[in-house]
Amino acid sequence: MGKNGYLPLFETKPAGGLVFFRSYAASIFIGICFICFHRVSYFPVTERWVWVGMFVAELWFSFYFFITVIVKWNPVFRSTFKDRLSSRFEEEELPGVDIFVCTADPRLEPPTMVVSTVLSVMAYDYPPHKLSVYLSDDGCSDLTFYALLEASRFAQLWLPFCRKLKVEPTSPEAYFQTTPEPVDDVFMANEWLIIKKSYEDMKNRIESITSLGKVPAYRRKEHNGFDEWDFVLSPHHHPSILQILIDGRDPNAIDIEGKALPTLVYLAREKRPQIHHNFKAGALNALAFDNLTENEIYGSLRVLMKLELAGFDGNGGPCYVGTGCVHRRESLSGMKYSEELAVELKAMKYDKKIIGSASFNEEDCKALASCTYEENTPWGKEKGVKYESLVEDVLTGMSIQSKGWRSVFFNPQREAFLGMGPTTLLDTLVQHKRWGEGELQILLSKHCPFVYGRPNMPLKLQLSYCIYNLWAPNCFATLYYVFVPSFCLFRGISLFPKISSSWGIPYLYVIFVHRVHSLVEYVWLGGTVRGWLNEQRMWMFKRTTSYLFAAIDHMLKLFGFSKSAFAITGKVADDDVHRRYEQEIMEFGTWSPMFTVLATLALFNLLGLIAVVTNNVAIGDARMKIFDVFGFQILLCYVLVFINLPIYQGMFFRKDSVSQSACGRPSPRLAQQI
Repeated sequence: MGKNGYLPLFETKPAGGLVFFRSYAASIFIGICFICFHRVSYFPVTERWVWVGMFVAELWFSFYFFITVIVKWNPVFRSTFKDRLSSRFEEEELPGVDIFVCTADPRLEPPTMVVSTVLSVMAYDYPPHKLSVYLSDDGCSDLTFYALLEASRFAQLWLPFCRKLKVEPTSPEAYFQTTPEPVDDVFMANEWLIIKKSYEDMKNRIESITSLGKVPAYRRKEHNGFDEWDFVLSPHHHPSILQILIDGRDPNAIDIEGKALPTLVYLAREKRPQIHHNFKAGALNALAFDNLTENEIYGSLRVLMKLELAGFDGNGGPCYVGTGCVHRRESLSGMKYSEELAVELKAMKYDKKIIGSASFNEEDCKALASCTYEENTPWGKEKGVKYESLVEDVLTGMSIQSKGWRSVFFNPQREAFLGMGPTTLLDTLVQHKRWGEGELQILLSKHCPFVYGRPNMPLKLQLSYCIYNLWAPNCFATLYYVFVPSFCLFRGISLFPKISSSWGIPYLYVIFVHRVHSLVEYVWLGGTVRGWLNEQRMWMFKRTTSYLFAAIDHMLKLFGFSKSAFAITGKVADDDVHRRYEQEIMEFGTWSPMFTVLATLALFNLLGLIAVVTNNVAIGDARMKIFDVFGFQILLCYVLVFINLPIYQGMFFRKDSVSQSACGRPSPRLAQQI
């Protein structure tokens, strides 16, 4: 029983198995100490700088391991009792909820996917007059507006259907893909088929117009809002467009059963070529991934979303990662948390009585969406979503926590929010390049958690942020470990103790136990063994390309040679790409300098392995002696070659032109032309 005799609305439990994790971490720490002692004690007379480089790389890995241990030291998990909410609060006591759905480009983020997301949140089991849904269209596309107009009509059918059948998930696309037709009830089966056909008809209309590339004149006559696009010069040069498609205050805004509909608003923030619009953060201030393959060929955020954020919670509160997050309005408005404010918030009552018609409010609110509205104001600096960062979400969350607000992590058994992950290797690397650069930007700025977070963020939470802030610097130690040991094999330089030496034990222990723990952790969180192997592959690919280019680009920006650019990753693929993605065949996409780095490292390690195998065959009797001296380097080379198997496949065996040209080998068509 909680305070005032109420049953609690949620409970918090520490993660299980912490004794085993802490024992594992302590044993790895002891192993690291032995490795460091060996590096210092057995300092070679020749090739000393190579040895020093290995030692520095291992010190970096040890430091980063220390950061991950801090994050995972005390994770907590929360569960809710939503059935108790109605007994605690009357409907009128519930707060108003604004939900923001962001999109940027109908070519990369299909309008059908966007409207399915919008319909899913409109169908929430929440008083509709207290629910408002905003679609922020950073691409200012009339195709997206048309799709939202179709969704506003279909909502009159979909919302009653969701209430009647208690539909889960409430996204129509996901629901009809996963839920079979009810066969026990003829009436419900008939209604199920009607709703499905209505959704498919709407989807076909949207897709046909999207493929056409423009909204036909007869469709534009369906809503006056299309007249706004007469003044749109380009997606980067247009006035504010704000259209209230469903006004929740209007008594005529009802579904087919006569129940009220939630408010639905389309917004495209004003853009002018000479004025920086702050990308997604600017759009938000004006206002998880469900396509993963079974074995997650391009890796996933599984450990981050299911364990690391729980660890953040145990250290003081999870960071804001851009989606699936609920904010109090007061926390985003720049207010500092205090006990006095907490009392005021508890006494505050929600009142949504707003005077004026929808058309009047549309014109009145357009000024708020102008590209100059926040000039000489705290917006983007002290209020709202923060500007001047490629990872505006992380910076915004840190700002909120620095003002004394506490965040909590809740991960329900059924994912609350699903998105679309990249379906090509290049899109994945570009996405992580942006994230890595943004995190490094925070670390090297006035927003560094050790400065910005004081005094309201505990030290362990400040250190927790470093697990992401240090993504980009990880590239240097990783590149050294990937390249130098293989290079030294050619030169006959040993960088590790002999396999037969007792000093090899701590190396073997740290490597083996650390990887086994990683595998167990990944499978415990719902992954597969093959998925873990793909995760290790992507771990190396990202560190040797995405984070390398992120570090280089940020250094160039610091010296004024370039400016930040927001890269949108594709969420839709052509049929061939989609087919290979479903078959878990790595898709390389167009050529990129990142692939040059990957191909170079892959070939270098392959040549190193070939040289070792050839040398062993030639020498014969001395084979075991060579393995004893160079065993660790040979094993490392074998692992790197295994990780790079998709690269070799793309370079030497794949027949599709995209993979071969991307990896540095001319396509058959290009070869014929040559």
